Amino acid sequence: MKGGGRNRVVLVTCGTLSEGRRLARHVVSAKAAACVNIILSPVESFYKWKGKLEKAREYLLVMKTTARKLAELEKEVKRLHSYEVPEFIALPVVAGSNEYLAWLQEGVEGLG
Repeated sequence: MKGGGRNRVVLVTCGTLSEGRRLARHVVSAKAAACVNIILSPVESFYKWKGKLEKAREYLLVMKTTARKLAELEKEVKRLHSYEVPEFIALPVVAGSNEYLAWLQEGVEGLG
């Protein structure tokens, strides 16, 4: 197992499953992410928006990318997302299997 310092996991929520699938297909096809997992059971979100407490059913997308591709991924998510301010939270990958991290790199860097 090696360090994954240049890899990122990005969390994005969407209001509908079809929007999540459209985003996932686009960012993987564009090589902005190597993989997107969509949690098929909706999550219940509570948040304040414009001073009002809101509650929504959303779908969580877990995107895998590299630090180098992070800005491109964010740009595409913002461009295609229906929300005025979509969730976009990037977490560093501390470690992972050598084979998976190599595959992730190839998926977004165009080596494979």
